[in-house]
Amino acid sequence: MTHRFIGIDHVQLAAPPGCEREARRFFGEWLGMEEMEKPEALRGRGGVWFKCGAHQLHVGVQSDFTAASKAHPAFEVNGIEALRGKLEALGVPIALDAPLPGAIRFHVNDPFGNRIEFVEKDAR
Repeated sequence: MTHRFIGIDHVQLAAPPGCEREARRFFGEWLGMEEMEKPEALRGRGGVWFKCGAHQLHVGVQSDFTAASKAHPAFEVNGIEALRGKLEALGVPIALDAPLPGAIRFHVNDPFGNRIEFVEKDAR
């Protein structure tokens, strides 16, 4: 074998031009992800990058943006009920889905309409 996969380096979500302020509010302030400095060579493209555990989330600008209503990242979290309560208190609509064995999960849409899932492995 000449190569092997190690994991996922980052996930990119598309967003419309001018998305940076809302991305910082939602992913940074509300979700608590730490913003990363983009490499200088990529700053002119717009968008915002965040740390997500050992991984990265890149919110990238797409001029002909259309929200991803089915395809989505699923972020594993600890304290999912606290996150859900915080998002509900902020007025973010929560969508419940069919239960998965061994997991608690829900979906939201980011400020741009992209579907996002949060999941916590059930320790019961």
